[in-house]
Amino acid sequence: MPFFLCRAVGLFIGTLQICRMRRTALPSQLFARKSIDKLIRDSENPEHALRKTLGPWSLTALGIGAVIGSGIFTVIGTAISGEQFDTSSMVNTPLADFIIHHTAMAGRPGAGPAIAVSLILVAFVCALTGLCYAELASMIPIAGSAYTYTYATMGELIAWIIGWDLILEYAGSNMTVSVGFAAHMVDLLDWFGLHPSPMWISPAYLPEGLQDLAGNWLYHPGWHFGFNIPAFLIVLILTVILVRGIRESASTNNMMVGIKLIAILIFVFAVIGFIHPGNWHPFMPNGWSGVLTGGSIIFFTYIGFDSVSTAAEECRQPQRDLPIGIIATLIVCTVLYVAVAVCLTGLVPWQSMVGDAAPVVNALKKLSLLPGGRSLHWIRLVVLGGAIMGMLSSILVYQLGQSRVWFSMSRDGLLPKVFSNVHPIFRTPAFSTWVAGFVVAIPSGLFDIGTLADLSNIGTLFAFVLVSIGVIVLRYREPERRRGFRVPFGPVIPVLSVFFCFLLMAGLPIITWFRFLIWLAIGLAIYFLYSRYRSEFAETRHGKSQPYTE
Repeated sequence: MPFFLCRAVGLFIGTLQICRMRRTALPSQLFARKSIDKLIRDSENPEHALRKTLGPWSLTALGIGAVIGSGIFTVIGTAISGEQFDTSSMVNTPLADFIIHHTAMAGRPGAGPAIAVSLILVAFVCALTGLCYAELASMIPIAGSAYTYTYATMGELIAWIIGWDLILEYAGSNMTVSVGFAAHMVDLLDWFGLHPSPMWISPAYLPEGLQDLAGNWLYHPGWHFGFNIPAFLIVLILTVILVRGIRESASTNNMMVGIKLIAILIFVFAVIGFIHPGNWHPFMPNGWSGVLTGGSIIFFTYIGFDSVSTAAEECRQPQRDLPIGIIATLIVCTVLYVAVAVCLTGLVPWQSMVGDAAPVVNALKKLSLLPGGRSLHWIRLVVLGGAIMGMLSSILVYQLGQSRVWFSMSRDGLLPKVFSNVHPIFRTPAFSTWVAGFVVAIPSGLFDIGTLADLSNIGTLFAFVLVSIGVIVLRYREPERRRGFRVPFGPVIPVLSVFFCFLLMAGLPIITWFRFLIWLAIGLAIYFLYSRYRSEFAETRHGKSQPYTE
């Protein structure tokens, strides 16, 4: 009996020791960081080092190419007109409005002609965040993304959260662009006199319904039997191309950027004579609430500006060139965007763009049918061509980026290894590319552009918050580490960046916050049930952890 008692006591003590080891190992693993020194040594390896050839002009050109995309042709209509529903609902009310007024709204207010102010506000927020990105990129001078930076600065758990968040950002962006692409393809078919059935060219979920140009209801608000086939097909076609392999060249990128810029400039100069100044009154129909909500939506047009800061490794003088490149990019893009917004709100009443995924070309279509507007018929075709080409490049680049996020997280052990399998012939991450393709294609056929843009925006803004906090953390944790670029004014700019990002997030509907929190909860469940047991910092079978940085 004493033998069995001693045996039981021994097993109990052993169990307590194992539990204590696991309790102490888990926090260590959650905040285990990749070694910055190792990342820098790897980047300085002659086989992997990048040439330092970029100056301020090159960085500005890179930034404009990344920012000037399809957003200005698609989501600007929703930002201007807002969204209207049949009944008031708390979940469809912007968070900031509900906190201030404590009342539910039937949709969310649009910025109206004051969308120009929203664009300037968003550019200011992006400038703050861009400087934070620049410090991390120069401190960890490797070509990478927010996922890489947070893994090296704040640990595995935060890296998982931001990686999971980046999947939402890229997916939401491409879903939005795909719906916009479909709307422009339908408009192109209409230009040639072809009119497919609305059932197969519009999303199954239409929160504001669908009307024709005469104001007749095609579909009432809510769900209907249908599927946006053009949006679904374009994603799958580009997925096949990505699986087979594609290499982006500077000349191709410059050509696509040129086409998008030409389309914008042609629109602005062609419609000046058709502007009605009366459409600009009242300038701010929904007050500052509308400006904030419009900014929360139009933020989508600036996604991609952070590519300037991630090129820090290739800068000749990062301390001087990075802020110049970021600020110059935002100034040029904001001037172009404001010009489009001013012209668009001067052409047609701001209330007429509710639920419109192709507001620019549809405004041209309406005016081309009026007396004296025949010349706009051909301008519409040119703008359509530029917009469609821009959307194709945007979908391709972001779909490429999304599959690489799956690939990188799988290579780090956070996702199953099948996501990092490489095709034996094409040498591309085929499985992750196909998964990313269907994750984007199916919702693109079901949901409207406003819902999808909101998911992309809240995911991107949350990533910006974590990057800005990362700057503050590293200022405290590693103040002596060399920084090629240092954000001026101490912690002021990172703190302002966090504040304004949360402010823009507050302009999004409560339902978007619910969806985002559910997405994060799913991600955390996957991490704690799967990823933490298989990451490179996971415990070995003998209860010892692999090396990490504390």
